[in-house]
Amino acid sequence: MNKFVKYGLIGILVLGALWAATYFIKTNSKSAITYETTTPFTSTIERKTVATGKVIPQEEIEIKPQITGIIDKILKEEGDNVKIGDLIATIRVVPNEQALNQARGRVRNAELALNTIKIEYDRNKKLYDRGVISNQSFVDLQLQYDQSEQELKNARVDYQIILKGSAGGATNANTNILATVYGTILEIPVEVGDQVILANNFNDGTTVATIADLGKMIFEGQVDEGEVGKLQVGMPLEISLGAIDNKTFDATLKFIAPKGVEDAGAVKFKIEGDVTVNDSILIRAGYSANASLTLEKKEDIMVIQEALLQFDRETDKPYVEVATGDQQFERREIEIGISDGVNVEVVSGLEMGDEIKVWNKTEPIKKGEEEEEEEDAEDA
Repeated sequence: MNKFVKYGLIGILVLGALWAATYFIKTNSKSAITYETTTPFTSTIERKTVATGKVIPQEEIEIKPQITGIIDKILKEEGDNVKIGDLIATIRVVPNEQALNQARGRVRNAELALNTIKIEYDRNKKLYDRGVISNQSFVDLQLQYDQSEQELKNARVDYQIILKGSAGGATNANTNILATVYGTILEIPVEVGDQVILANNFNDGTTVATIADLGKMIFEGQVDEGEVGKLQVGMPLEISLGAIDNKTFDATLKFIAPKGVEDAGAVKFKIEGDVTVNDSILIRAGYSANASLTLEKKEDIMVIQEALLQFDRETDKPYVEVATGDQQFERREIEIGISDGVNVEVVSGLEMGDEIKVWNKTEPIKKGEEEEEEEDAEDA
């Protein structure tokens, strides 16, 4: 009897141990994580790109001297507004010795020629008055005399121009540097005493001032080759300036370069856009700027958060996990469309009411794992 009791107790203990082990395994096999879910929603997605660049005047006019010399006076400053004809600077002429000597010699020759023809003219006029010579002969002599007087005047004017830069008393003398357009003086790269030269076939000449109309500005920037194909002339731009916070300016794309330029291993294409300038805000030439361009836009489409996507390691196709029951999910491949980096369009594979697993949130640590981490920390 004792023997049967003994084996019975042993059997009961074994069955209890097996039941306890099974319960423990099942309990620990259950996930300690409760996943949240979310559903698709309707929204508008814009795919944008940003072009970096700067804002510059539409035209910058370089003012150059009409004569070689030395800057004598500068009457304007950078930032001054000017109109056509305003005097910016004056030049003191330093004449070329050879040219001056030649001009002086021409004046002397003209004086000698005039003195000679005057003697002949005076003698023949007396003869003409007596009726000794014909009218035609006297008229020819009168013409020669008048031409000699004019030649002397021309020689003296040329001499004064070479010596002083003007014939004297001229309102727009060559020594005056005048504004040729309306605008703002951006730069005066010369100082009093600097030597300047006029433009010729071998030299562009010295720039005395640069003038631009700051009311007509353009954005000049670059875009990547992967996006330039989606741009079209006439597209709207939104310009933000680094120097002006919380303010944007409208612009219109007017130029896309037909040829790209390699920059740090990437091919970039130059673009330009006309900027609508607000008269109440002064935009200075050269401000750094960013232009936001909308490459693609879709309204009222079904979207999900892009963070919900998972990708197959072999095919790289996107999929999500859709709820089929309480904390039960199935994998479902979907087709996606346009994305703005936060939300992505769902073309097919989901319905509006589907509950999608939020898989990438920070998961809580299980109790066993927490104890192991504490022991590892103590050992360390």
